Amino acid sequence: MLIVYAILALGLMGLLFGLMLAVAARIFAVEVDPRVEAVKDAVPGANCGACGYAGCAKFAEAVVSGEAKANDCIPGGEETVKAIAEILGGDIETSVSPVATLFCIGDCFKASDRFVYDGVQDCAVAGEFNDGFKNCSYGCLGYGNCVKVCLFDAIYMGKHGLPVVDEEKCTGCGLCASACPRELIQMLPPGEEGYLVLCSSQDRGKTVSRACEVGCIACKACVKVCPVEAIEMDGKLAVIDLEKCTDCGDCKEKCPPGTIHRRSAIPSEADALAAAAEKTAESA
Repeated sequence: MLIVYAILALGLMGLLFGLMLAVAARIFAVEVDPRVEAVKDAVPGANCGACGYAGCAKFAEAVVSGEAKANDCIPGGEETVKAIAEILGGDIETSVSPVATLFCIGDCFKASDRFVYDGVQDCAVAGEFNDGFKNCSYGCLGYGNCVKVCLFDAIYMGKHGLPVVDEEKCTGCGLCASACPRELIQMLPPGEEGYLVLCSSQDRGKTVSRACEVGCIACKACVKVCPVEAIEMDGKLAVIDLEKCTDCGDCKEKCPPGTIHRRSAIPSEADALAAAAEKTAESA
């Protein structure tokens, strides 16, 4: 009988506590705007933080409260903005997602190494070891920190030792740019027009030439030839202002090492492998 009484007592206590919790839940319940859940369902759900908030749930709350804009969700793109507009009502300004662009074309065939590195396969770690194993202390080390953080499979490591961006998959979240310890990735507005100096070195011209076949040697030939003054020197590196660039191509024609390329013709992995094969065939 004692066991029966104990079971009954425990059951009654459980029932009592359950009722108390139910009453407390109703009294202290926090009303949640149903639009918050709807907005949270509308965004990609990657929790990438590109919007500036700690996850998609916080972003949804901020949008509904008016603290954030719908187009702050960069990975969502135009479709997400339209979906949020339908949920909240009214028109919301759309925005175009930027595209990740690597400012280094010194692949494993064109950029030389100082020594063989056999440590942790991480760009940040490799860069700390004697300032990196490459002769260029500014170039891509090729261990894919940018690839590891991409939530949308928009970047992969090519056989030429450089990351390759799939522009169709790139959502412009900027995680890859933040992950690159040498700040070689920039988020640019989408488009094919305009030219870029695909180098990030601030070394002297002779040093660059010894380290990389296609690095900027600060000769200023592009600066002198530009008809609209769209190119300036940032230290020992030429930089092109895309807003001023008229897409004439004079800078590319005058660039001795071939560092400048039109955005629609940035050297690809296939180009690098083909050039390496041709070079090998000529030397054989």
